[in-house]
Amino acid sequence: MLTLLTIKNFALIESLERKFYNGFSIITGETGAGKSILLGALGLLQGKRADLGSLKNKEEKCVVEGHFNIKEYKLKEVFATLDIEYEEVTIIRREILPSGKSRAFVNDSPVNLADLQELSSYLIDIHSQHQTGELSDENYQLHIIDAVADNNSVLEEYQAHLKQYKKLQSKLKEFLQTQAELLKEQDYNAFLLQELEEAHLSDLNQEQLEAEFDKLNNVEFVRENFSHALTVFTDEQVGLVAGLREARNILSKLASISKEYEELSNRISSVDIEVEDIVGEIENMVDSVISDPEQLAITNEKLQLLYSLQKKHQVATVEELITIENELSGKVFLATDLEDKIVEVTKEIESLENVLERLAKQLSEARKKAVPVLQKQLIDILKQVGMPNSNFKFEFEYTAHFMSNGKDQMQLLFSANKGMDFGLLKKVASGGEMSRIMLAIKSTLAKYSNLPTIIFDEIDTGVSGEVADKMGEIMREMSKEMQVFAITHLPQIAAKGDTHFKVFKTAKGETTTSQIEELTYESRITEVAQMLSGKDISESALVHAKELLQR
Repeated sequence: MLTLLTIKNFALIESLERKFYNGFSIITGETGAGKSILLGALGLLQGKRADLGSLKNKEEKCVVEGHFNIKEYKLKEVFATLDIEYEEVTIIRREILPSGKSRAFVNDSPVNLADLQELSSYLIDIHSQHQTGELSDENYQLHIIDAVADNNSVLEEYQAHLKQYKKLQSKLKEFLQTQAELLKEQDYNAFLLQELEEAHLSDLNQEQLEAEFDKLNNVEFVRENFSHALTVFTDEQVGLVAGLREARNILSKLASISKEYEELSNRISSVDIEVEDIVGEIENMVDSVISDPEQLAITNEKLQLLYSLQKKHQVATVEELITIENELSGKVFLATDLEDKIVEVTKEIESLENVLERLAKQLSEARKKAVPVLQKQLIDILKQVGMPNSNFKFEFEYTAHFMSNGKDQMQLLFSANKGMDFGLLKKVASGGEMSRIMLAIKSTLAKYSNLPTIIFDEIDTGVSGEVADKMGEIMREMSKEMQVFAITHLPQIAAKGDTHFKVFKTAKGETTTSQIEELTYESRITEVAQMLSGKDISESALVHAKELLQR
């Protein structure tokens, strides 16, 4: 239940701190006094959108803080699921900064708005006038029946499986799209892969092949030049070998004369030896350079294949071709591997469909059993509020699709009078009737839900007199199960409260502020009397007010 509300710098409120109590609390005040501001502040605690225009002083931040005593409401699991620290007195705070940024905290830990909205749905329900439209929403109608049918645990299990089911469906869709794309390219990829595999790229050394090709392709040119070089070295008359030997013999005669001449003689001896070694190597190479047209053709074929593959794949090395080969191999394998994954995911989906079907049928059967119970309770309450001949009809259709709350589609039909045909609720019920129906539903839900606090914002719209008195009785009865607030303009309802708060405006200089105060018994008499007769309170209005409060 809401035990304390603090508001600073919000709309017409400069600073406000107000304690609230268990039971039935009434909030009254003139139109424009600031009742909607209170609801707006509570809306921030529910995670609703913050508006920079709500700041009274644009230079300071706005803070709204609510204390909720939730010791008796078994909400630890909800906090654990949202990864929020649990406290028996939980404090929710919203801040709107002058920059326009908004922050939310639960027990002094920052939270995102989605988690705050989820958490607040377990703490407080604010029923505004426009929310009677919820009654026309099929999901809300099913929510009412599920509460009476005690379907919560089954529904949670269904929704957990449905979440996994949707994930698997998305995964299957992704796999099928990928497979379709791969299949379009698979034949071509397989052809390219086969072409690269047949080239045996790991056995090819491009540099060696090019060197071998140059040798084999230039045999005659090589032999001719080697032969010419040998002639230069070995010609008997003018050959380099003969000349070096003659020079070596001449210089050897001078070696004994001085060390300098000896070193020169040794050097030419070394040159002579090196030249002889070169001549021998050239002779060996001449013998090894053999024309081999067959090997030349094989080498040329390998190189041409290599050049062709490099051109096709727009690369320059064997290593890059091998990388492409590996990538193509992965793609071809992936197309095959995807088929296995698709089969596996399809089986998981089929298994989950069986589970979801079982749970959906369980939900549907429980709903149909709960309808007579709900129907009787609603009709009994509506009889009390001036709708003695009202009746409901719940029409179910079991669909082929798994929806967020099962496979049921439902229409809630209503008849306000005997002999009147049933019609869709939103089409056949008046505004006043919708208010009373919503109260009947909220009253019924209070018996089955574990909600700590509910606030009715002028749910008495369109009713008066005896009906209003009965509506007040119903809300007072609800307050035995939960904390109930009623914002009202009707004295019959205002007199039913355990506690009465009044919202009012004060003007000081150029500044107008809204405030809320708890009324004493005497001031309650005055307030109710004013609601009965207006600003000029008559003696009879005071007497009537006392009578209403003493009932």
